[in-house]
Amino acid sequence: MRALSSASLKKFMVELGVGAGKVLLKYYQKKHTISRKEGAGIVTEADPAAERYLLRKIFKEFPQSAVITEETGQHGKGDELLWILDPLDGTTNYAHGFPWFCVSIGLHVHGQPRAGLIYQPLTKECFYAEKTKGAFLNGRRLKVSKTQDLKDALLGTGFYYTTGKQLSEEIEIFKRVQDKALGVRRPGSAALDLAYVAAGRYDGFWERGLSSWDVAAGFLLVTEAGGKISGYKGADVTPFDKEAVATNGRLHSAVLELIQT
Repeated sequence: MRALSSASLKKFMVELGVGAGKVLLKYYQKKHTISRKEGAGIVTEADPAAERYLLRKIFKEFPQSAVITEETGQHGKGDELLWILDPLDGTTNYAHGFPWFCVSIGLHVHGQPRAGLIYQPLTKECFYAEKTKGAFLNGRRLKVSKTQDLKDALLGTGFYYTTGKQLSEEIEIFKRVQDKALGVRRPGSAALDLAYVAAGRYDGFWERGLSSWDVAAGFLLVTEAGGKISGYKGADVTPFDKEAVATNGRLHSAVLELIQT
């Protein structure tokens, strides 16, 4: 992998994302076979189909890889390349024909983020970032927004599959932020939410109960676009932590203050 050029890496990751996206479109807006994961929502036949495509492509090209993927867990035992995959982020949306879902692919090399891709197959928007190389949308360089005041900010969030007391706490945070912000959205795909922060469409995002496959690509997109990522208390986080606050940087302290109150 050290000898793989940036251009070759990008080409391969775009092929992965677009190919998995074609699998999702094959099943989209058709009658689905739905199964449920306890405490983690639903699965359609498209989720494992897209996952199989990604695993097959990755292990053919890089057989010594290790992979973490949402549907079937860990594969391979390589200690250099770690691929972190969500073949379909936003499955509930997808199953209902709600057009907010994506493929998310993160790559770590020797334990450090190297590249991330988020692909929305309906809009054909391909968000891509490589460490120290920047973040891009269909080849156009991305920069986070310049919004400086919460009253002008559009933010995103998610509640995952929380219930009871935990859901009540999330709703209270939502209310506090909504009182101060221009608006808050909760469309149901953390990966796309992070891509939208990187693109300046959102000024910030926060969520708890996350998994590595939700954020591995999105974290790199945000930081490479000039944004900031932390936990709810402001400390550094990795994709393997369970919470994230992502902003344009200018609003980070203000968002943290509200969600900590």
